Amino acid sequence: MSRFDRCNRCGIVKLIIKIFFMQKIIWLPIIMTIVIAILACALVFIKIPESSEAKVFSAKSGQKISSPLEVEGEARGGWFFEAQLPIRITDEQGNVLGSSYATAQDDWMTEKNVKFKGVINYASKTGGKGFLVVAKDNPSGLPEYDKQIKIPVVLEPAGYTTIKVFFNNNKLDPEVLCDKVFSTEREILKIDAIGSAAINQLLSGPTEKELAEGYFTNINYGVKLLSLDIDKDGVARADFDEQLGASVGGSCKVGAIRAQISETLKQFPTIKSVIISINGKTEDILQP
Repeated sequence: MSRFDRCNRCGIVKLIIKIFFMQKIIWLPIIMTIVIAILACALVFIKIPESSEAKVFSAKSGQKISSPLEVEGEARGGWFFEAQLPIRITDEQGNVLGSSYATAQDDWMTEKNVKFKGVINYASKTGGKGFLVVAKDNPSGLPEYDKQIKIPVVLEPAGYTTIKVFFNNNKLDPEVLCDKVFSTEREILKIDAIGSAAINQLLSGPTEKELAEGYFTNINYGVKLLSLDIDKDGVARADFDEQLGASVGGSCKVGAIRAQISETLKQFPTIKSVIISINGKTEDILQP
């Protein structure tokens, strides 16, 4: 093969390579435009996951929590109404164990993320698996506007406390001495007004189990506690409606009623003595 032929072939190869790269340069912007268009269409039809619209910083999936729980996180401004959004604690079946609101920490009238804080209490005797739920506030009530995130958590038992109520008992006291009363325990929701809760348990009377054990009450059915005030000296003033004194006769029954109320309240260390009243009156009540 002559040198001329070889040079011709080299030129042809170079020309082919040049054309190939020219074609590549021409098609590259076209291909990129097509790819961008496809991605833009996909973004229109792909829904942004709700989990990206709200986040919780103070609790992680599988974390063990206790009551009260401080909840911190952030959510889109559209999740708030009047600067608040609902938070809940539920069990695995979705039963609500506690509910509250978290408050926006900045201007919530925005589409950007807004940080929030809140505190929630829950009540669970046994604890176990559950969920921390942060929801979009939806004043319209329309389900299509509902949004929420659920974080699986492990609940510590919380929200319950044990109190005592005092009744007479004909098995523990066969002679049934009037002012001799005996305690039985009740498990109730833990609240600040624990004294009032204890009295309301007393007014509800013995349970079937307690009746079988010999407990009975001398307090009339349907009595209502109107108020309970405890002063700095430990004096509790318990005011009841007129049903407490209805058809009450005999010093034994009166003594038993006073003993039941007084001992139920004096189980609490802040209470040293008890004054009983009916509709605000302390005189001429519970007369034998």
